[in-house]
Amino acid sequence: MLKNKRIIVTGGEGFLGQHLIKKLIERCVPRENIFIPKFEEYDLRKEKDIKIMFSDFKADIVIHLAAKVGGIGLNREKPGELFYDNLIMGIQVMEQARINNVEKFVALGTICAYPKFTPVPFTEENLWNGYPEETNAPYGLAKKMLLVQSQAYKQQYGFNSIFLLPVNLYGPGDNFDPSSSHVIPALIKKCVDAVENNKDKISVWGTGKASREFLYVEDAAEGIILATEKYNKSEPVNLGAGFEITIKDLAEKIAKLTGFKGRIEWDISKPDGQPRRMLDVSKAKKEFGFAAKTSFDEGLRKTIEWYNKNKNEF
Repeated sequence: MLKNKRIIVTGGEGFLGQHLIKKLIERCVPRENIFIPKFEEYDLRKEKDIKIMFSDFKADIVIHLAAKVGGIGLNREKPGELFYDNLIMGIQVMEQARINNVEKFVALGTICAYPKFTPVPFTEENLWNGYPEETNAPYGLAKKMLLVQSQAYKQQYGFNSIFLLPVNLYGPGDNFDPSSSHVIPALIKKCVDAVENNKDKISVWGTGKASREFLYVEDAAEGIILATEKYNKSEPVNLGAGFEITIKDLAEKIAKLTGFKGRIEWDISKPDGQPRRMLDVSKAKKEFGFAAKTSFDEGLRKTIEWYNKNKNEF
């Protein structure tokens, strides 16, 4: 269904974007029909650059992956930037897509948009029942506004846009920079570095009691493409794997898989973030046939293997 479409993928050079591009090509989309705006040429925070992008490439579909993201540390350090950059990018790219008569706009939200104390598993109907967890609320709310825009544009203009809510992603090519990485790459790096340097302990933020859900990046890319092909409704849809694991159990699992046999110390002066996270993934299955296929242990092994081959870059 996509092979004759011209597709802009913002953030196409990023972690998720690279896997998405690969899957689009596997779907027989010619590479010349996929446009990846490079930041050096198109700063998507600037309206004039977005206008130039749509002038340079006449798109049928926009998949908006571009985002400024990071773990709890970055969210605490730069909440203003995370709010402004994500909000201004999304709002302006969607508006220019509408003006340029794009057939379909795919917006990526975040699990951080859910209220802090959402009942587990998170269902899409609970998205507006409270304020997000404070440490990542600016980022979560900025992304959540794209749902408001999407639904408003559908109502007023008949604009076809959809809004997907992925959980935390992980996999080969993830961000392992300690200043901005999420929990899985951060733990992998800490454990591998500790083994190499013969350290007998690592320090991890929080109490270890919070739970998280993780989706392997290739599964996420498949879910986005299925939604692009088959889903055309205004209601948001979760993208996840349908399980949760505590950070304590996650740290112990990664330690085992990396061969780290030392002690894990919990820095309780640092925040846990949202207490629990796990999505109800039934809607994605029902609406466009998506279900995650990669087991968590398999995904972690592949991620660790990739990091061991590329760790000199970090």
